[in-house]
Amino acid sequence: MAAWSSSPSLRHLLLLRPRLPLGPTCLAGSFSRRHIHSHSRRRLFSSASSSTLTHGDEASTHVDAGGVVDVNPPRGTRDFPPEDMRLRTWLFDQFREVSRLMAFEEVDFPVLESEALFIRKAGEEITQQLYNFEDKGGRRVVLRPEITPSLARLVIKQGKSVSLPLKWFTIGQCWRYERMTRGRRREHYQWNMDIFGVPKVRAEAELLQAIVLLFQRLGITSSDVGIRVSSRKVLQAVLNMYSIPEHLFTEVCIIVDKLGKLTREEIEKELMSTGLSSEAVQGIIEVLSLKSLSKLEEVLGSGVEAVADLKKLFSFAEQYGYADWICFDASVVRGLAYYTGIVFEAFDREGKLRAICGGGRYDRLLSTFGSEDIPACGFGFGDAVIVELLKEKGLLPDMSRQIDDIVFPLDEELEGPASSIASSLRKKGRAVDLVEDKRLKWVFKHAERINASRLLLVGNSEWERGMVRVKILSTREEFEVKAGDLE
Repeated sequence: MAAWSSSPSLRHLLLLRPRLPLGPTCLAGSFSRRHIHSHSRRRLFSSASSSTLTHGDEASTHVDAGGVVDVNPPRGTRDFPPEDMRLRTWLFDQFREVSRLMAFEEVDFPVLESEALFIRKAGEEITQQLYNFEDKGGRRVVLRPEITPSLARLVIKQGKSVSLPLKWFTIGQCWRYERMTRGRRREHYQWNMDIFGVPKVRAEAELLQAIVLLFQRLGITSSDVGIRVSSRKVLQAVLNMYSIPEHLFTEVCIIVDKLGKLTREEIEKELMSTGLSSEAVQGIIEVLSLKSLSKLEEVLGSGVEAVADLKKLFSFAEQYGYADWICFDASVVRGLAYYTGIVFEAFDREGKLRAICGGGRYDRLLSTFGSEDIPACGFGFGDAVIVELLKEKGLLPDMSRQIDDIVFPLDEELEGPASSIASSLRKKGRAVDLVEDKRLKWVFKHAERINASRLLLVGNSEWERGMVRVKILSTREEFEVKAGDLE
């Protein structure tokens, strides 16, 4: 080890100061920032005038009469400070890597869309949750509540310039004005994977593998999570058994999607209000209570398309190796009107959280926008519930900041050489924090906070010889290196 030639106090700090252990950063909760002082509201002074924004049953004063701005984000939304942003980036990287492994291409769309894209006269809950308004040009617009209609719009726009099948994915922000619960906010990011141009169940099998592959990469097992699978065609077959008119199908789907959220009596009452007979209502609920595909086949018969599709999908699941992840549950219908076939949703087996993700087949969506239909299926996977699940299972990764080097000039006249060293190392791919105008004690503490690997000190006596003193912070080893040889 080379002798240290600077001041004794500095040498003492370098040689004797112990390297404190770097504990992992605990990311309790979801992405939303923890409030250290929950009893006080953080405010920011502003010269802006007082204004009040009211939405629905809530009023939030953003600027009071004294010009003090509430710096908390609007209710149901989130800030992403650095530690939360690292977690979000990590999760999105997982989404992208699974999509790459499945040979999907990434696309994107504006978060602001035409309102007409999402207004469907089907009684869907989502149409009552829109952040919609008229822009300054008099156009009705909306912050998108989901991504699939935007995807369909792009497919129509691309037209025959693209060849089928299309395998596209996106990660985008969605907005819904809804009641907030654990894992549910008024904005969230969603990973969507969609396949256009594949009419067979193979497409659903591929999508389910993508979901399972993500869970496996995150450390989640089939004992933690399951995927309920059914088909809209099951309900259609039951309605046919009771000669229920076709125009009631979507309305009935939306009602039975509330199974598990409302009592059986409430579901029966809503179904009866559509004009269904008591016999038909009981028949629908009995079939949708089935959890066995063989029992469903007994009721509907083996020649029914819904049964054939599901049997094929479960056969694929065996071949892909994820049969232990999926289970048949006839009550799964999904709440959006455009689904036409296989539907599915992932759930935590302990039942503590809402659905982790969900999707299905929507072969007739494009025609609702005046275009020719293309067979399609896809899923949406939100960022909030999966983080809650990872926290619940103790699977959140260590999101500590990681920096390769800190460069610190010991004198003001050495700031130029320090800048040169930092620039050279960055060009070689190293993450470098250039620190000036601080005490050495602060620099050491800073190195611990950011998990720096090395501390590079630029001192007068060393620099006169073209050298830089390097300290390996994990081992406290130190030595001199020629500035041009730093790697």
